[in-house]
Amino acid sequence: MVEFRPRAGGFPRFLAPFIAPLILFFFVLLLLGAILTNSTPLGVLIGAIATGVLVGVLAVKHRRLTQGTVARFSPEGVELVDRMGFRVWLRWRDVTRIDVVDTQLADPRRMGRPGGARARVRALRSVGLIGWGERAVPPRIPAWMRDRLARVPVDPATGRPEVTIPLGEFDPVWQRGPMGDWVRRYRPDLMGP
Repeated sequence: MVEFRPRAGGFPRFLAPFIAPLILFFFVLLLLGAILTNSTPLGVLIGAIATGVLVGVLAVKHRRLTQGTVARFSPEGVELVDRMGFRVWLRWRDVTRIDVVDTQLADPRRMGRPGGARARVRALRSVGLIGWGERAVPPRIPAWMRDRLARVPVDPATGRPEVTIPLGEFDPVWQRGPMGDWVRRYRPDLMGP
């Protein structure tokens, strides 16, 4: 068994889907700060400090996520586990394709007022393995995530859900590295020429 962990330096990629909500957050706090203090410069300062704190919180969450996330490759298949309690297991024979994997980190619904400024957190997109596997989730997950997982296709023959392992989150060019070597060894039909 060989383990792979996300590469360091991926925080900008992690932060990218949160940019629109962070901008919305900044402007809301700028307005509130300016109204409450009756000073635009103080409103800007309040918005900037609060947004900076929120970026700091995201940085801490990113660090915890990457330190506790691991992909394990073995002759049987690939397993993805993280510190939060998520576990995905995909046997080599059950991998159906290599394709784009969307990893949703936050509620995908739009935030903000209808008719006003609105923002949404986009999914992280990377290339990874998709197939019929096993999934374990922590007992307490947000309702939007539970609903999304309930809508995942299920293999009619086995009843197993379609699961994804976003290898591109570990290494954007994984197909040319050691993870790609594992896939070429056990499922060369997926890699193409």
